[in-house]
Amino acid sequence: MVEGLSTAAANSLLDSLGSTYTWIKLHVGAPGPNGTANASTETTRKQATWASAASASKATSADLLWSAVAGTEDHTHFSAWTASTAGLFGFSGVITANAVTTGDDFKIAAGGLTTSFSVAS
Repeated sequence: MVEGLSTAAANSLLDSLGSTYTWIKLHVGAPGPNGTANASTETTRKQATWASAASASKATSADLLWSAVAGTEDHTHFSAWTASTAGLFGFSGVITANAVTTGDDFKIAAGGLTTSFSVAS
């Protein structure tokens, strides 16, 4: 038997994280333990709307759109924060994205950003 979180506990924790860390920042590599490494040239954080957690997973429920990005680069990671500037770093993850050129729009579609926990089985 694997030990760990119950699905109900994982859902509760994910809903708490989603209501606390709503601001998403883009990165061009792993954000590191403080969420500040490999920051994208595009510094604007976008506010995410999260659907309710289910089956120990949580996904965004609306598109995240950066209009006319500030640099030519490949966004590969994200970090989640408590505020549009400064604030507290909560968590980070990997995104699958195409390279962008300065002035392009960059979108993560609704459901395209997810976070989850492994649960006991």
